[in-house]
Amino acid sequence: MPRLTDPLRRDETFVEVADGNRLWVETAGAPERPALLLVMGANASGLGWPDELVELLARDHFVVRYDHRDTGRSTHAFDERPYPIRALADDAIAVLDALRIARAHVVGMSLGGTLVQLLLLDHPDRLLSATIFGSALLGGAAPDPAIADDDLPGPDPRLLDLWAELGQERDQEAELHWRVEHWRVLNGDVLPFDAEEFAGLERRIAAHSGTWRGPVAHALADQSGMARGAELAHVTVPTLVIDAPEDPITPPPHAARLARAIPTATLVTVPGLGHALPRAVVPPLATAITAHTGRHS
Repeated sequence: MPRLTDPLRRDETFVEVADGNRLWVETAGAPERPALLLVMGANASGLGWPDELVELLARDHFVVRYDHRDTGRSTHAFDERPYPIRALADDAIAVLDALRIARAHVVGMSLGGTLVQLLLLDHPDRLLSATIFGSALLGGAAPDPAIADDDLPGPDPRLLDLWAELGQERDQEAELHWRVEHWRVLNGDVLPFDAEEFAGLERRIAAHSGTWRGPVAHALADQSGMARGAELAHVTVPTLVIDAPEDPITPPPHAARLARAIPTATLVTVPGLGHALPRAVVPPLATAITAHTGRHS
């Protein structure tokens, strides 16, 4: 097994998907290893997956991360060519097709976890395994006698206040401040928050994207066709649901509810994990993912 300090092969490319959209894609690690596709959340560049996490996962996998439409270096054309959120799941399959990957482990965070649920339903033959965290169960699921819908709390009110300002015009300094404060709440209230760590992340994303304008397309996209939670009862793909106990968007028991809806699911907890990926959670998160994929390669 290579050491973390060994040189890591990285390659970048662009992948054509539907409706004239082009996605930025980066691969890391040896192509002969099992593929692992990272699917990021709403309005988030693939750079939201920390380099340190990619490096740890690339010890055992051929890791793929990418920019959704209207994020990062991918096509920004929502105003001219709007699309439903469910189209982003098709984009994930298009990335695998372009890289000639027949089957992959797939990891989704936040909206990425919602998209992974759609992949479990529509493309199980392309998945070696699935990992989901920071995500709620798709709508339309059968009632659960142990965890009622009324037991599922909504987002932290502090986030609702910040989201009310989403898409507002700000200069670079104000935009950076808003993003860091957003990360501060997403981080949760248990692990220390390093403002400079997340400021550095946002500077890299802005340089990567070529703009400080905040993406908002996914907040505006059509949400129809997503109420398919009842279908998850028929999933056969091995699935890991990671409980993020400090998540201010989908706090407990959201993860437990999701895991109970998928018959092949295993639920594990990463202590301190919120809805952000600070350095402190990267090693235990990588360990949980790799333990799961290692059982199902």
